[in-house]
Amino acid sequence: MRALRIGLAQLNPIVGDLDGNAALVRAAIERARAQAVDVLVCPEMVIPGYPPEDLLLKPAFIERTLAATRELLPHTHGMTVVVGSIERDGDLYNAAHVMHDGQLVGTARKRHLPNYGVFDENRYFASERQSAVFVRGDVVMGINVCEDIWLPGGPAEEQVVHGGAEVILNLSASPYHVRKATERRRMLSTRAADHLAIVAYANLVGGQDEIVFDGSSFLIDQTGEVIAQGAAFAEDLVIADLDLDEIFRARLHDTRLRKERSLDDERPLTRIVLPPLAAGAAPAERPALPPRPPTHDLDPTAENYQALTLALGDYVRKNGFQTVALGLSGGIDSALTACIAVDALGAERVVGVSMPSRYTSEASQRDAARLAEALGVRFMTLPIDTVASAYGSVLADTFSGRAPDLTEENLQARIRGNYLMALSNKFGWLVLTTGNKSETSVGYSTLYGDTAGGFAALKDVYKTQVYALARWRNTCGAPIPEHTLTRAPSAELRPDQTDQDSLPPYDVLDAILESYVEDDRSVAEIVRAGHDETLVRRIARMVDAAEFKRRQSPPGVKITPRAFGKDRRVPITNRWRG
Repeated sequence: MRALRIGLAQLNPIVGDLDGNAALVRAAIERARAQAVDVLVCPEMVIPGYPPEDLLLKPAFIERTLAATRELLPHTHGMTVVVGSIERDGDLYNAAHVMHDGQLVGTARKRHLPNYGVFDENRYFASERQSAVFVRGDVVMGINVCEDIWLPGGPAEEQVVHGGAEVILNLSASPYHVRKATERRRMLSTRAADHLAIVAYANLVGGQDEIVFDGSSFLIDQTGEVIAQGAAFAEDLVIADLDLDEIFRARLHDTRLRKERSLDDERPLTRIVLPPLAAGAAPAERPALPPRPPTHDLDPTAENYQALTLALGDYVRKNGFQTVALGLSGGIDSALTACIAVDALGAERVVGVSMPSRYTSEASQRDAARLAEALGVRFMTLPIDTVASAYGSVLADTFSGRAPDLTEENLQARIRGNYLMALSNKFGWLVLTTGNKSETSVGYSTLYGDTAGGFAALKDVYKTQVYALARWRNTCGAPIPEHTLTRAPSAELRPDQTDQDSLPPYDVLDAILESYVEDDRSVAEIVRAGHDETLVRRIARMVDAAEFKRRQSPPGVKITPRAFGKDRRVPITNRWRG
């Protein structure tokens, strides 16, 4: 039987930590060697981390990345290791380095460079024009990078039809959004079945600024069935034994691939033959693989919660913070943010701060205290009335003859922001902002007030999703008081204030925002879908006018198909009113 034991190293690198990232790969190699793995696949750009952005414009960074990649070679004796990194050959390439028994035998360069959403690869990389296959003994492998396998008729098809590849190894750094893993698996199952080839897909995992990678690596057989799958949102090593004779038998009875091959036999394709392993390099015996627990698709709400938790935890850890602080208002947004922080970091690393004013209800203060107690976080109370009164006294003459308005409300928010930033400066804590995507969209926030901080955990979470996430989290211990979940949302900056004084109900608002922000629907299209025209025009104006606020807000993780920031780049100075 022609057999191949393959491993997928699902790793969580840190951009720019070249030595640390190489150490992750070395550790994965040793774990794979202990299981007698023949071929180990590591994710796209695992050595520099992804995306390195303008670090790729620094010659010293390029040199050290190339060196760190080469330094892995002595660790690959007795096996084949495919590592995502960069390659320089006049131009710079996003490449998979094929290391075999201590030698670099070739590279597979990325051909299709994504340049949409969070991706900007044309800025840094050249595109390869030709595919390659690698022959290891009696096994033919096609190796490609991320986007190259997404396209029907792309490099994977060339490698199968014209190169005879039986196994497609895909190195990926595919960011998360809800249901993305399901979309990937469906697409790659189609590729595998169409090509009668095994697909081995190795994806990054972990948070990197505004994106998070979910892992969820897998191996799919030639029928399109998943035969092994990695964990979601955690590092993992996925190993499976492949029966290549099954592919031979399937292709023997399938005329489609032979017909396709005859259509264009002149298509250029590089064929690289790996030398035999050195004597004694192959393992004397192959240990039985330990059983893997079955993996199941997560409920979308649970999936989003895990993504938010991993992203926040990695942002804190990778940037060297020990403790986070956030305002606890008794409202739903701060409650959910506190839960995510505790689940990401542990209660001992989270500080909740209540900052009541004369408008803060006793119920809100009680809910904040109960949440802090249930979560086990440090809790402090810093009232703002004295400072707000001092502001009022200083500004009284200047504001003479003008009634209180949004100015005084914003002052309260900015006092709270100052308190939190003072704690950050004094103790080195990272301040978490608690605003959600609905508020961020329409500018329902105060610059240098509730937007003051270092990371916005809920930046890409609509208010309706906030409630769903909070209720889901309460199925795991119920730390969020029921009153917080059922009360009318309010900033409590004036008497009897509620969000719906300024905004439509959140289910209506979020439906309009999803159409306008994520789907780029025009006002007319949204109105035709059944929404009130006056309301749609008002919401669209609010979204457009708030762009300057969003540019000054802290980073926050992407969990929807289109987040603010890299996904959606709109000029601040802009008179288009679509």
